[in-house]
Amino acid sequence: MKETRIILRRVGRIDPLSLEAYAGEDGYAALRKAVQTMTPEEVLETVIASGLRGRGGAGFPTGRKWSFVAAASGTEKVIVCNADESEPGTFKDRLILEGDPYAVLEGMALAGYAVGAREGWIYIRGEYAEAARRLETAIERAYAAGFLGEHILDTAFTFHIHLHRGAGAYICGEETALLESLEGKRGIPRVRPPYPTVAGYHGLPTVVNNVETLANVAPIVLQGAEWYRALGVANSPGTKIFTLSGDVAHPGAIEVPMGVTLRQLIELAGGMQGEFKCAQTGGAAGTIVAADKLDRPLTFDSLREDGLSLGSGAILVCNQQRCVVDLAYVLMRFFENESCGKCTPCRVGTLRLFEILERLRRGRGEAGDLERLEQFGRYVRDGSFCGLGQAAPTGLLTALHAFREEFEAHLGGVCPTDTCPMQG
Repeated sequence: MKETRIILRRVGRIDPLSLEAYAGEDGYAALRKAVQTMTPEEVLETVIASGLRGRGGAGFPTGRKWSFVAAASGTEKVIVCNADESEPGTFKDRLILEGDPYAVLEGMALAGYAVGAREGWIYIRGEYAEAARRLETAIERAYAAGFLGEHILDTAFTFHIHLHRGAGAYICGEETALLESLEGKRGIPRVRPPYPTVAGYHGLPTVVNNVETLANVAPIVLQGAEWYRALGVANSPGTKIFTLSGDVAHPGAIEVPMGVTLRQLIELAGGMQGEFKCAQTGGAAGTIVAADKLDRPLTFDSLREDGLSLGSGAILVCNQQRCVVDLAYVLMRFFENESCGKCTPCRVGTLRLFEILERLRRGRGEAGDLERLEQFGRYVRDGSFCGLGQAAPTGLLTALHAFREEFEAHLGGVCPTDTCPMQG
């Protein structure tokens, strides 16, 4: 298998702030086609027919989300780009924002045209200073060239984009917490319903899409839904950007058609450094799986069918010298620290899981600790208020299932790996 670069095709090849370079690579051709030759309904139908699903982790059909906003009453509607990329191991959105910012702006404008929105916001992670700087420059130049603002390309279409920098809170990757923060309030999840498509930013019908999702829109409008569907597999069309880290020869970003396997991704990354032990798929909130999952395809439905989480596309690869208990501890330390505190299952549950794993990794486990990990993990998963809390124990629970013997060894103060804190 080889890379198929659709979203990353311009990244690293052109000056990301040059409108001329962007236009020379089909930039703004889709927006021109849409506003001059297509109705908003035709653009919406094209996105629906393409089968594009959200690339932020949830995989919700993009066209369906847009259709809710398009059908909403009222004339004020909003497009929000979720660029709060805070999932450990995930850096695909930063690559797009820094390497091809106009692609995101064009995707947002097309979304605005399709649903009848005149305003757009980019909520960007506070740590992404360079990406924010490039976006600010790109927005200014797009306005100057007539691709943003009033009467875009001499048509009746008007669309404005504003940039908002977050403050580094993981919870603001959840769309309703993002909207709360964007409105100047504490970033905590909202009660749903109503959903953002009905009452989002300041109560207006709002589309919230991930950076990678929006970067897919222009190629779809330009080349058609059938072209896009042919790139992937059934129910998971198109390409996906995976970010690989850990014990592979060449960590980095890889864009391939949906349906790729773990083994193929590792081969594209130059192969293993050492013997394969496990991988975490889907980012920190994803699944930890053993070698029996190497040849299972990664799709939006793979978690249900094969026990593999696609999530944000982050893959952490571990060789035989990595301690799975220590990995689970590091993950739970992150979630315990990043819990927004809104609900008891997440606020208290992640702390209790963290405390148990801290004992285990130091060889001071107590009888019943593994049972408590399972019990508290299910409590957090089933009882947390938002999707981030519900996914927090996924890595732990799947690691405990696949590597129970290693967890049991820690109860006895033994670990066979070189990286476990007990060895120090």
